[in-house]
Amino acid sequence: MNELYNQARQAAEELCEIAKLKQGDIMVVGCSSSEVAGGVIGKNSSLETAQAVFSGIYDVLKPKGIYLAAQCCEHLNRAIIVEKAAVPFAEIANVVPQPKAGGSFATTAYKTFENPVALENIKADAGLDIGGTLIGMHLKSVAVPVRLSLDHIGSAILIAARTRAKYIGGSRAIYNDEI
Repeated sequence: MNELYNQARQAAEELCEIAKLKQGDIMVVGCSSSEVAGGVIGKNSSLETAQAVFSGIYDVLKPKGIYLAAQCCEHLNRAIIVEKAAVPFAEIANVVPQPKAGGSFATTAYKTFENPVALENIKADAGLDIGGTLIGMHLKSVAVPVRLSLDHIGSAILIAARTRAKYIGGSRAIYNDEI
């Protein structure tokens, strides 16, 4: 479990740096504890595995004031568990994830957060997809793939993304990131 914690921590640290995340930003994470442990997604949910991965990520984000949005599994339509402070005006869904209905990672988030809420969707600034959980629907409109030094957490494939503002105005426009 120490290795999973360290891998998750490293991935979160790298993504925060590459994506230039700042206080108040949101990182969405989808995590199949089954895949991390070497199984098949949705078949061998493990709270212990999820807790190790969650802790590695959360221990990086919380001190920076970056919110973690935990994606549930397809049994809850990939709902999001997040701190209410991150989304004070969002429409809240009435659901509490469980290991076999929502997933162990989302369950861990719900039990760990100070004031957890469930949402149908979110528009996050960056994300980690651990085990092919398909987080793209919860990223802002323009997602950019990010290559981290790790490509797996445990046995699960790791894919990372950051987002950027849309470019509008064609080739003659000047953009904020060029000023």
